[in-house]
Amino acid sequence: MDGIRPIVRTRPRDSAPRATSTFTELAQQIRGLGLLRRRYGYYWTKLVAAPLAVAVTLIAFVWIGDTWWQLFTAAVLAIVFTQIAFLGHDAAHRQIFVSGRWNDWVSIVLGDLLVGMSYGWWQHKHTRHHANPNKLGSDPDIELPVIAVTAETAARHHSPPVAWMRAHQGLLFFPILLFEGLSLHASSVRRVFTKGRLERRWAEIAFLSIRMIGYLVLVFIVLSPGIAFVFLAVQLELFGFYMGIAFAPNHKGMPVVPRDMTLDFLRRQVLMSRNVKGSRFLDLAMGGLNYQVEHHLFPSMPRPHLRRAAPVVAAYCDAHDVRYTRVGLLASYAIVVRYINRVGLGERDVFTCPLVEQRSAVGLARG
Repeated sequence: MDGIRPIVRTRPRDSAPRATSTFTELAQQIRGLGLLRRRYGYYWTKLVAAPLAVAVTLIAFVWIGDTWWQLFTAAVLAIVFTQIAFLGHDAAHRQIFVSGRWNDWVSIVLGDLLVGMSYGWWQHKHTRHHANPNKLGSDPDIELPVIAVTAETAARHHSPPVAWMRAHQGLLFFPILLFEGLSLHASSVRRVFTKGRLERRWAEIAFLSIRMIGYLVLVFIVLSPGIAFVFLAVQLELFGFYMGIAFAPNHKGMPVVPRDMTLDFLRRQVLMSRNVKGSRFLDLAMGGLNYQVEHHLFPSMPRPHLRRAAPVVAAYCDAHDVRYTRVGLLASYAIVVRYINRVGLGERDVFTCPLVEQRSAVGLARG
């Protein structure tokens, strides 16, 4: 499915209780299959491997010394940091431990200390996204500073450079992702030093400082200035690109929900999410984010259970006439690029809404 014009209300709000009970039935099936049980062996292996991978890579970095071969080390670090960020994402969703406190501290250590991303910033932003994916005025992931992913954003007045970029954003999408790593670090630093509620602020400040300052000092001690700057650029760009291509297929090009619209939980999460089908290697490479439908329905489901849950959820959605979207990886990128290109060019109604299609089909059948 190649996506969707903004959703319009097609049914009265009083149907929500029925749909809520429908989700409850699915939840009971998933729980009965044991797919919400913790996977301590799986996660402890990763929790031990994460700092070891960083340590081994940094030891190799020091051993290799001042040479352009370090650009390969930069690429390895980008992959390692992204994989650790995926693990931190799991902890932030309470997938690892029963204790919320344990999950919080694991997220802080993995995110702030090892990757250089603020857990508090991520949690604040990501929680709002999960509550209302693709909803105007509620989901921060559709309010991007450079790329317009909604007609509402594209229609706003912008300076000539931004307007030009928006008109060509389909072409520029992947190059822009190269700057995502720098943006993530900058947003994290801004968050921990901005007024407002932030639990464990000083722990985050301390860990971020150790990670960022210590990392920079090590790079410039081992490498000459020219190589050091290129090394940092390559590592940050590949890290941002990897993070971007892992998250991009999840919701972009899926329905955009109006501000005043209310959907039941099942439809709100399923219709706005896209799965990416593939092998177990793809599951590893994307940190389980390729099962976005299941992740949004059951955020605390341990990552290794998502693959088993997918056919159960797909069959359930089919039985209840809820469109379940699953495409290949390359197809997902093609959909995203085509969608943001058309939005950037000012096409307001570029897609077809599954709810509208469904109601139209019912109307025609009755006629």
